[in-house]
Amino acid sequence: MTTLHPNISLLERLSPLIPNDLVSAKGLLADNFVWHYFNPTLPELEGDYIGIEGLQTFFQKLGTLTENTFTVKDKQVFPIGDELVVVHAEPNMTFEGQAIAVDAAVVWRVVGNQIVEAWDIPAVNTVRPQTPA
Repeated sequence: MTTLHPNISLLERLSPLIPNDLVSAKGLLADNFVWHYFNPTLPELEGDYIGIEGLQTFFQKLGTLTENTFTVKDKQVFPIGDELVVVHAEPNMTFEGQAIAVDAAVVWRVVGNQIVEAWDIPAVNTVRPQTPA
């Protein structure tokens, strides 16, 4: 029997709350949580977002750009020691009228059983157009 790493368990509790129920993430994210977003093709989103309110602001901006179609699924999750978790994520959204999927790496830093920082780094050269099912 394999025991799930506690930091992965923490992220599994957070994942269903993104992007629409971040208020419920209060105990999971540290008060001074920082979300770092890197994407040179979307400079209007790049930057650091502080706390749950900052993360909500990020997803509100993303929602405006994507007609509120953003969803994400985790493809692979790797704990790195007792502090970091690296997630291969696959965001899906409609952007400029086209349904797309993209790969992203999200690095989460966990301290004291709370998420204190995350770096969201989407691939920018391998966006995959999607066709409606």
